[in-house]
Amino acid sequence: MAKQHKNPFKELEASLREAPPGMKKKVMNDIAAAKLIMDMASLFSINLGSALRKLFRTLGEN
Repeated sequence: MAKQHKNPFKELEASLREAPPGMKKKVMNDIAAAKLIMDMASLFSINLGSALRKLFRTLGEN
């Protein structure tokens, strides 16, 4: 018969434990802050070029 091997992924799954509630809250707050920073950076970096083009276009029409 074939020799059975240990499945390392099952061993990893067995060693998982629930994170403490305080740590979960801190991680979720850090993720929310990072997402806010990314959204703000996207707002100013992506739309800045378009806004400047529109500004100079309207200044040139006067």
